[in-house]
Amino acid sequence: MKKSRYLLNNTLEDLDEKMVFIGGPRQVGKTTFAKDIIGSRYNFSYYNWDNIKSRLKALNSEWNYDSELIILDEFHKYSKWKSWIKGEYDINKEKFNFILTGSARLNIFRRGGDSLQGRYYYYTLFPFSLTEIEGINNVIIPRDELIFKTLKHSSLNELLKFGGFPEPLLKSNDKFHRRWIMNKIDRLLNEDIRDLTLLRDIGNLLLLTEILKTKISSILSINSIANDLQLNFRTVSNWIEVLENFYYCFRIPPFNKNTIKSVKKEKKLYLWDWSTIKDDGPRTENLIAVHLLKLIYFLKETEGFDVKLFYLRDINSREVDFLITNNDDPWFSVEVKLNDKKLSKNLLYFKERLKIPFNYQVVNQEGIDFVKSGIRVISLSKFLTGLI
Repeated sequence: MKKSRYLLNNTLEDLDEKMVFIGGPRQVGKTTFAKDIIGSRYNFSYYNWDNIKSRLKALNSEWNYDSELIILDEFHKYSKWKSWIKGEYDINKEKFNFILTGSARLNIFRRGGDSLQGRYYYYTLFPFSLTEIEGINNVIIPRDELIFKTLKHSSLNELLKFGGFPEPLLKSNDKFHRRWIMNKIDRLLNEDIRDLTLLRDIGNLLLLTEILKTKISSILSINSIANDLQLNFRTVSNWIEVLENFYYCFRIPPFNKNTIKSVKKEKKLYLWDWSTIKDDGPRTENLIAVHLLKLIYFLKETEGFDVKLFYLRDINSREVDFLITNNDDPWFSVEVKLNDKKLSKNLLYFKERLKIPFNYQVVNQEGIDFVKSGIRVISLSKFLTGLI
């Protein structure tokens, strides 16, 4: 899995113009991508904030003269990182290329106050998807129909069980997976979040992460969670936002349009690591949510397309799991089923009301692919081959 990642060509192209920031969840492979994949094409120097000697060299501007690429890992932990890197880049941009990696959202996590506008491109590195594992390279144009492939054998079962993070997926070992999950959440809460925020109630934050695992695919009620934790609404809301900024979870809003009398505010929540979800239905839906979000981020960050991810729900409780839009117009919808091949009435309803060009009912059964009433019912493994 070290031979390449889906952002390789875009990153190489952008390094010739500006700095490249690479964000993403802890242990998703950012350092490996920067050092082993990007770095293999340059003479590079690597600096890690958590290594004191390495940190001091960087802060003292002691750059290896023969280097072409400077890789800075987790330097957003420095309180004045933005003004510092702005100065270093402005002085050294003719000699060095710069990559910054971090496990927090570097483009919105602001400490130090100095603007980096116009000096960097930002990429979000996602967990492995089925297309990456199988070596499928799709060229996807918004508003065009997705193109799918039939695989004789796929890694879908391993992907569903162990998630898309490189290490547990590669090992595909139950014992290792359990220990990896425990270590990852411990370091996320006790190192990343505690170091970069004022949040100190780690015990209740851990309880919140456990509660959120049970809320996948349903409307998220912060009031209900606040009551369970005996905390106020604002505290829980802020904590969930922190978890989003550190790539533990993400939320998608409802698509608002008067023609369907949609709900206005309620969001649905998903995890970046679906392997921690016990039930098959929510885990499968979460896997698709991450794959769709990966598509959205890729098209936004590499091509600048105005694509967004929503779900559909109206005041009569009709609901469809996902809607992808381009320039705020529906592009395609997705309804997830474990094994129900009977056409979803809600999918048919929203297809007609919103004039959605492409509509997919995805089932976790092999060998399914047919079209009826404008709905394509398709196997999960085949549907995923049409994404990024």
